[in-house]
Amino acid sequence: MKCPKCQTENPATKKFCRKCGTKLSLQCPQCGSEYLPGDEFCGECGNSLTVPTKSAPQELSFDEKITKFQEYLPKGRTEKILSQTDRIEGERKQVTVMFCDMEGFTPLSERLGSRLTDSMKI
Repeated sequence: MKCPKCQTENPATKKFCRKCGTKLSLQCPQCGSEYLPGDEFCGECGNSLTVPTKSAPQELSFDEKITKFQEYLPKGRTEKILSQTDRIEGERKQVTVMFCDMEGFTPLSERLGSRLTDSMKI
């Protein structure tokens, strides 16, 4: 068993690392609770300990992202988009938004129909 602190390989029968003294324990990859060698399922969360867990997806580089993106666009379109990023990025503005709910508005709007929404247009 490999020590989680110093990475020293230890015999499976040992409870503490022979190099740094850290307690050696197996931890469930799902919930982190300790389990014993030979356990097939975690006693805390029920996760299968015999099925290898999937590794986290690796972050793609910018070039890899562009290559994947190009698969879905017509030929030459990606270059055109990238050459005009300064024009298509948009702008950021700080805004204030107010949401309000008026009591009884839904039944009123259903009764009045489009007459109400037409009168509300700015």
